[in-house]
Amino acid sequence: MNQILETNRLTLREMTIADLDFISSMLAHPEVMQYYPKCYSRAEAEAWIQRQIARYRSHGHGLWLVSEKETNEPVGQVGLAPQVVDGVEEPEVGYLIHRPFWRRGLASEAAAAVRDYAFGVLAKPRVISLIRPENTPSQGVARKIGMQPEKRTMYAGLEHIVFALAKA
Repeated sequence: MNQILETNRLTLREMTIADLDFISSMLAHPEVMQYYPKCYSRAEAEAWIQRQIARYRSHGHGLWLVSEKETNEPVGQVGLAPQVVDGVEEPEVGYLIHRPFWRRGLASEAAAAVRDYAFGVLAKPRVISLIRPENTPSQGVARKIGMQPEKRTMYAGLEHIVFALAKA
């Protein structure tokens, strides 16, 4: 498995179909998915993983599986996914942590590493995060890694705030 990043507590690696049980459990959890249009079935979770694998091939990055270093237990997915917002493709720092691992700073830790990877390794001039207006926890993560709200937009049929950060 292709490890991409490491932080103090976490490792981030490419997802594989072997991660389906964890990803399926996370994407089916009502609290985890409360800001998404719906919870995902196992088949939809498998398609989600396949989209990430396709992104790894086409862009060299996507959402990565995040695991705790000490236990190697998966805790969520965080990564860099290309998104087309208002007709412009931009790299989005995306993060989703499974419910049992909330309130430990894992999303912020992993998202900061992805931000640094986008700027330092991939030389991206800026990164964004698309966040629903009611999703205040995700807005907190975005602010914690230096992003600021830039505008509101419709994305996937839902209103989102575009948080953005330009490379210093």
